[in-house]
Amino acid sequence: MKMHVHIERLVLEGLPVSSHDGPRVQAAVTAELERLIGAHGFSHELRAAGAVPAVGAGALKIAERTSPRRLGTQIARAVYGGLSRAE
Repeated sequence: MKMHVHIERLVLEGLPVSSHDGPRVQAAVTAELERLIGAHGFSHELRAAGAVPAVGAGALKIAERTSPRRLGTQIARAVYGGLSRAE
């Protein structure tokens, strides 16, 4: 099965990220979501829905100095958790 994750808009307001690091965070979010979805999939209900307009990811505990990749991974895991609850 071929999968493509498209993030139209990723808002990083209030996070310790420079505008230069934004694309790196987004790339890390995409890569981790693709990995999680590939490894664990989605529920039947979520697969049938197709697009999801918004996902509540809950709160994240972010260290003051964290790499864009680590931040993206944390965000993706929270989003995946939100998708799992979106059923």
